[in-house]
Amino acid sequence: MKTKMKKCERCGRYTLKDTCECGGKAVNPVPARFSPLDPYGKYRRRGAKF
Repeated sequence: MKTKMKKCERCGRYTLKDTCECGGKAVNPVPARFSPLDPYGKYRRRGAKF
């Protein structure tokens, strides 16, 4: 099984879990790949949440 590192939104620590020790939400720190054919690209570049 492949596991990806996640970064806490609250404190900035890296973890393998979905939540950090501080209680913050851990998210993928790497942005999505760019594709000119991406149908949701304009929303992602705007920073909007789906």
